[in-house]
Amino acid sequence: MAVVTTPLLTAEGITLRFGGNVALDDVSFEVRPGELFAIIGPNGAGKTSTFNCISGVYRPQAGEITFRGSSVLGQRPDRIAGRGIARTFQNIELFDNLSVLENLLLGRHHLMHSPWWQALAWLPGTRREERAARLEIEYLIEFLDLTAVRRHPVGILPYGIKKRVELGRALAMQPELLLLDEPVAGMNAEETEDMARFILDIRTELGLAMIMVEHDMRLVMDLADRVMVIDFGRRIALGTPQEVQRDPAVIAAYLGGATDEVLESAQEDLR
Repeated sequence: MAVVTTPLLTAEGITLRFGGNVALDDVSFEVRPGELFAIIGPNGAGKTSTFNCISGVYRPQAGEITFRGSSVLGQRPDRIAGRGIARTFQNIELFDNLSVLENLLLGRHHLMHSPWWQALAWLPGTRREERAARLEIEYLIEFLDLTAVRRHPVGILPYGIKKRVELGRALAMQPELLLLDEPVAGMNAEETEDMARFILDIRTELGLAMIMVEHDMRLVMDLADRVMVIDFGRRIALGTPQEVQRDPAVIAAYLGGATDEVLESAQEDLR
């Protein structure tokens, strides 16, 4: 008997317009608990717009987005984050003058419930929350191999480590769904391998579901459970990496044609 798994996140018929420009056109998909779901497509296809709709930055004109069975459409980004959806960004958004530890602690902000006056007086309730937060952050520092730089200002760190710190800040929010916006963009081969290992560890050790937008096709095909391909705002394919990389529509979207020579070349690029 087949096991039925209720989707963690469902997007149905998402349509997003900016004036006369259609960024997303009737896009539907679902993400299952513990799944690594990838979204790929050419530049300008609508990948980041999809993330912005999920995280509340944009409100689509049509469609529905539900998380754990309840709608998140139209909610503020902070409310959506509080419900268990965390995000990293294509362009690093960290506080350069703060240490790694302090940047990660910022990810716990929505989990700290003591009123300001208790924090100011450093009352027992505040101290308990602070200890719990620091224990969680110390675990993440070790998990992401950041121990050697935990007290360093983020601004002096190499690019690859900064990306890891941003990942850690998202994990500090204790999400159930993690949105990874081009997690290896701008990285060299060694940094990419490190990030791939951490993404796998997040899935196997933390059990988090993830949606990953990424241009590195080898990374996507190696890590993803399922892949959705969008082009000009429309979904053109959805399936396993093996199914997607054989789809002529996907190959045509990336290389603009489907002759035998182009198919063979594109399939190699997508592996």
